[in-house]
Order: sequence, then C-alpha cells, then structure tokens
Amino acid sequence: MSELEKGVNYAQEYEYDEFGYTKTQPSDFSVGIPDRLRLASVIVLLTELCERFTYYGSSLMFTTYLNKQLNQDRNNAVSINRGFTFLAYATTLLGGYISDEFLGKYKTISIFAIWYLLGSALLSVSAITSIAMGTRLALFIVSTYVFIAFGTGGIKANVSTFVAEQIRSGYKPTSEPGVYYDSRLTTERCYRYFYWAINIGATTGILSCPVIAKRQGYDIAFATPAALMFVCILIFIPSYRLFYHKKPAGSIFAKIIRVFKYAKKHKSASNAHWLDAAKGVKDAEWNDAFIEGLKRSIKACKVFLFYPFYWALYNNMTDNFINQGLRMKRPSWLESSQLVVVSSVFLIITIPIFDTFIFPFLARKRVKLGPIKRIFIGFIIVVIDFIFVTVLQKQVYKTGPYYDFTGPDVTNDSFNNISIYWQIPIYITQSISEIFASITGLEYAYSQAPTELKSALQALFLFTNAGGSLIGLLLSRWSNDPEVLYNFAAQTCIMALVTALFYYCFRHYDEAIREQVTYE
Repeated sequence: MSELEKGVNYAQEYEYDEFGYTKTQPSDFSVGIPDRLRLASVIVLLTELCERFTYYGSSLMFTTYLNKQLNQDRNNAVSINRGFTFLAYATTLLGGYISDEFLGKYKTISIFAIWYLLGSALLSVSAITSIAMGTRLALFIVSTYVFIAFGTGGIKANVSTFVAEQIRSGYKPTSEPGVYYDSRLTTERCYRYFYWAINIGATTGILSCPVIAKRQGYDIAFATPAALMFVCILIFIPSYRLFYHKKPAGSIFAKIIRVFKYAKKHKSASNAHWLDAAKGVKDAEWNDAFIEGLKRSIKACKVFLFYPFYWALYNNMTDNFINQGLRMKRPSWLESSQLVVVSSVFLIITIPIFDTFIFPFLARKRVKLGPIKRIFIGFIIVVIDFIFVTVLQKQVYKTGPYYDFTGPDVTNDSFNNISIYWQIPIYITQSISEIFASITGLEYAYSQAPTELKSALQALFLFTNAGGSLIGLLLSRWSNDPEVLYNFAAQTCIMALVTALFYYCFRHYDEAIREQVTYE
C-alpha cells in the first residue's frame, strides 16, 4: 500500500500534513513551482506511451489500408475513419461513468485494456490476405468499432485523471522563503509529460508500423501494436500497490440532480449564483465545497463547447492531410502517413523546453498566462495552420501533371510535382497549437472538477473530440479532389469565427481561476 493509501489527516489552515503539504495557500506565498513526479505517475505515463503506440500505430494506417487494401474510395475511407474516431471519444463517457459509479479507475483501465488487446489481435486477423475481401472489411469494422474504440475510450476517460491523482495536493515550502511547491503547477507539469509520453508512443508507432506494413504486410503491422498493448497491460496491472486509489463515489449524477432540484426550488434574488441556494444545508449529502466545484465544472463545460471545432480541424491529420500527401511528390521510402511523425517529434522536443524554460520564465516575470489565454493562443495557431493548409492545397492543384485530379487518366497513385515536405510546417504549427489548447484542456478539466467529478469532467472534455469527429464526418463527403480545397477553406473560416467568439465569452475566466487558492 502506498503512503497516500494509508490516509492523511489533513490539518487546518497553516498546518502541514506528514508529506509537508497544506491545503490552504500560506500568507507568505510569493511564487509557486512544480514538484517532481512520483514513481506511480511515471508508471502511468509508461502505460499511456504503450497504449498510444498501439492506437496511432494502427489508426494512422486505416485511411491508406482502407483505400489501397480494402478498395474503399477516399470519401468512404475518411468516413469510416472519422466514425471510428467519433466512437473512440464518445465511449469516454461510458468509461468515466463505470469508473466513478462502480469500479474505480484502476479496475476500469485494466478491463478496457484487455478488451482493447482482443480488438488489436482481431484487427491483425482482418489483414490476412487469404480471407475474402468482404469478410476482411467486416472484421476490420468489428475490431475497430466494437473493440478498439471502446477499449481506448474506456482507458482515455480514466488514465488522464488517474495520473494526476498520484500527485500530492496543496502547497509545500521550499528552502527559499515565499516559494512553495504548488500542486496545481505540478499537475500542469504532469499533463505536459503525459502529452510527451503520448507523442513518444505515437512517434514510434507512426514510424515503425507503416514500414512493417510495406515490408511484411498489414497483418504483421497490426500485430505489432497488439504486442505493445500486451506490454501496456504487463506494466500497469502488476503495479497496483504503487498507486493511490480513490474509491468510486457512486451515484454522483443522481447527487448532482438532487443538488439542481434543491437549488432550483430554493433559489432567490440574493444568490450570486443559482446553485448558491444549495449551500449551508444542514445534514445534506453535499457540502459547500462540492457546490463550488460544481459551479466551476459548469463553467468548464461552457469552455468545452468550443473544442469540437478545434478537434474537427485537428483530426484532418489522420485522413485529409494523409490524402493531401498522397497527391504530392515524395521519396519511395516515405509513406504519406509517416509524415505525421513530424508533429510528434516536435512535441517530444518542445514540451520539455516549455516545461523547463519557457513557462517558468514567464512565471518569474509575473506573466499571467492562464488556461483561457493559453487555449485562445492554441486556437489562433490552428487557424494560421489551416490558412497554410488551404493555400498549399491550392498550390497542389496548380501544379502538373494532374492538376486537380479530375482527368480520365487519374489513379489512386497519381501525384503532382510538388514536394510532400511542404507539409512539414502544417504538422509543426499544429503541434504548437496542441501545447496550448489540448494539454491545457486536460489540465483545466482536472483542476476545475470536485473530487467526485474528475473522471466525469475529463470524459466530457475528451467527448468534445467526438463532436469534432462528427463535424468531420459531415464534411467527409467533400474529401475527394477537388472539393477538399473548399472543405479546408470552410474549416478555416469557421474556426476563425469560433476563436473570436471564444475569447469574447471567456476572457474574464482566468482571473477567477487565479483566485482559486484552496484544495479539496
């Protein structure tokens, strides 16, 4: 049993627990710094690394595999891929519900990981060329939609919360007066390295699996991620005693409904917020801290409403960007899907730089870069990225010999004489947007939720990617040449408007977040 599992008798204000932390910000607090990550968090990061190898190593081949091996046209390939992505993120709600209501995070992650492994193995079977084409397509749909999508969704909803739960909460003094280890900043660091682990796994999967497919066949290429999923299980399940385990709260949604009913019935004009009517209720199953956390969660959900548009653009990386690359000149050794690795490699390099130098430098200079401002910056960057994407697509169509690929001699392998390396700025710019928008979203979801709602709010944040996939699914009918140019242009314009509206709606939220100085 870990030290945290033995329990901590948290003291009152300005008293410190056995680990040296206090829940309330000390009066001499001047600046906060992040603490180092515990072994339990590192093990979860390694688990996520292996799972992301499995996910990206497989899914980044789906579009090409469907198009070239299962004879699906580009519209169908993009539709099937976006449908899979939608399910993978929609099922996070199921994973969060099961964890919070019944099993807890450790058991939920373990069960869904085993289900995921079964799907990965079945996916490999679907690529055996001696099987009839119709059967192979059916096996592909079952393995991806029923097994892998549910498996990754169940894991996603919980692993991003579970890794942060291993962080000790509060403020801990350092040797320098007024400088404290601040668990909010440790959580930010944790999520940066969580994203770092994601991209190491993604990079190795993206680099290796297409090469294996080219040399050994898709059956072996899909079997390789399955093997890494097995390693993921071997790392995670035996580490039970190292983890801090929070028991499932049980019936949290029913509790929220009761709070809503009570507050609605007793609200008055004197309440600053309508939920304040549920505060100070004697013998209630909730306390005032839960009400404050619920209010923060509702505000967070409003922020999350804008994320589907961001993800709709981001998810082009797994299909339309690959299709764009297939229409460009590239070396014989390079698969179009492999260029996605530029984004992951850039993140692997830059996340430690942001964590070690850039964000600490801004903190020392008292630059207030709150989560809303960071998300806004991420949205701006992705708009700039898509302006370039649209211009590049126009240049592809202006270049011969096939121009807009509407001629009678065009095949799936036809391409124009414009280098695929022009796509590199797309992936670099998109990765910078992830540092500001995606990583911040994970950290924001965790920090704003009360203890009982952390998995649920993480699941809701991840569910926004399902919304993005749904938008992409609606737009997938315009994924063929030359309509994809107008698809890119429309997405750019919509995201620009969404970004402006986002800042207008939430520009004052950061100040309220900075005033949040206590811990549950």
